[in-house]
Amino acid sequence: MNHDREFAPIKDRIDGLADLIRDNADRSDRQGHLCDEVARAMARADLYRVAAPRAIGGGEYHPVIQIRTIEAIAELDGSAAWNLMVGVEHGGILGAAYPLEFVKELYADPELIIVGAINPLGKAVSVDGGYLVSGQWPFGSGIHNADYFWGQCTIHANGEVVKDKNGPVTCEALISKSELEVLDTWHVSGLRATGSHDVRVKEVLIPDERISQVARRPMRQEGTLYRLPFNTRLAYNKVGVATGIARAAIGHFKDLADEKTPRGFANRLRERSDAQYAIADAEYILGSARSFVFEQVSEIWDTVDRGDAPSIESRAMVQLACSGAATAAVQAVEKIYAAAGATANFVSSPLERCMRDVLVVRQHIMVSPQFKEGIGRALLGLPSGTFLF
Repeated sequence: MNHDREFAPIKDRIDGLADLIRDNADRSDRQGHLCDEVARAMARADLYRVAAPRAIGGGEYHPVIQIRTIEAIAELDGSAAWNLMVGVEHGGILGAAYPLEFVKELYADPELIIVGAINPLGKAVSVDGGYLVSGQWPFGSGIHNADYFWGQCTIHANGEVVKDKNGPVTCEALISKSELEVLDTWHVSGLRATGSHDVRVKEVLIPDERISQVARRPMRQEGTLYRLPFNTRLAYNKVGVATGIARAAIGHFKDLADEKTPRGFANRLRERSDAQYAIADAEYILGSARSFVFEQVSEIWDTVDRGDAPSIESRAMVQLACSGAATAAVQAVEKIYAAAGATANFVSSPLERCMRDVLVVRQHIMVSPQFKEGIGRALLGLPSGTFLF
């Protein structure tokens, strides 16, 4: 399927934001979180809504369109793309998890930004009319710019954890920015401007209307996107951040190769064979990995669209493609970083930021290489031994 026609108007909106995002990248990096004007501009351009249901004004786009949207932002600024990715994922899932009338009212705000953590580190105590929520979640990416934080919790009642046959029962609490505290915990090198600080809540009453249970209730929207495996949706958009950063690095290397004459040489860097091999290898590594992701997410989409359940093997292949792409993006940047010489090590070089940013993407659990053994087990017909599939 050719997605160019669908993506073209999104790309036009991104092109219109390019100068704003580039011009604020350094300031965002220095302050440790994305400049609010960048986040709000992406919201007004409907970029956070590419995975939200059409019924509430979202795009409900195919995964390839989502990946390409995030990738295009990552070519401008990796941290902005990471925050967009988090907003796309949480806003998209949340938009399909709550009753239609509730989310219609919520999404009426054109600048709405929702981030969160699908990780049950909160405690939700059942009380009349809702839940008393407490907890602390790490990696609250984009929280400085968000209107709401969607935090997963274990449910407690009568002083005990509520359990069913599958173990502790969980829910998600939609917590407004005014009800939470941001802790200064994000002191890092890569993706510094994501502002992925801890989020803490202390005994905040969350009414029933702002409580969801994605693990126990089917999505309220029935489109193909919302019938994809949950962990698949949490894997593929990380790819866009990684490949976009790598594409930016390749562009920066081309500029450097055209300008730089390495010490001890008469010709510019682009005339050296190691530079030529490096960029050729980077393009091949990145392009192959990206195409494999598009192929696998399209195959699982088509399966679900037909009304069939995706097999364990197909889910494993998507995971292999996504984690492989995150690793491939690192390898592509490493190739050209090495060929760039000492120039790339200076903080004034855009390659320096690309290198430290792309490394962080691969560390995320949903695209980590740690699950390759489990993928191989699944492909050989054995239990994967992972929570992913």
